Amino acid sequence: MNRNRLEVVIRGATPDDRPVLADLIARSARGLSRGDYSDEQIESALGTGVFGVDSALIGDGTYFVAEAGGRIVGCGGWSRRRTLFGGDRFAAREAEELDPRSEPARIRAFFVHPEWSRRGIGRRILERCESDARAHGFRSAELMATLPGEKLYGALGYGVVERIDYEMDDGVTIALVRMRKELE
Repeated sequence: MNRNRLEVVIRGATPDDRPVLADLIARSARGLSRGDYSDEQIESALGTGVFGVDSALIGDGTYFVAEAGGRIVGCGGWSRRRTLFGGDRFAAREAEELDPRSEPARIRAFFVHPEWSRRGIGRRILERCESDARAHGFRSAELMATLPGEKLYGALGYGVVERIDYEMDDGVTIALVRMRKELE
């Protein structure tokens, strides 16, 4: 199958996509984060829910998948809720809704299959998320990037707000980057 000739379609994620998304997220983290994180950090982030499927995004209709040839090859979303990062198993979740007039939308949970990286999939999903967030009245967007994700977001206009060393529930620390962009 020639990946270069397959059309990539962006669609809303459904609850039925969860198992495929969980596998995609693990493959993406293990395949694309190796130069920035140790195996221990990657496995800890997957095990503690820092990297993982967030069913609230799917339920809110703000999580998207990229499909090519009937296969999900990327995912990502945005949120009007306070939680900045983490999947269903992540302990630090905040479901309260944000005020779009004074708070930034959250860009969340972007992952691309390693065989499909650097093909514009993340960019296309991000453009969809930003467009939807603007349509809901948000003037800015904020995210917590992984080190490999920082490159993508920086190229698309996001600026670094702060760098943090986040300690996961099992005591392993991972470097993350809080970033922000004005949407207007």
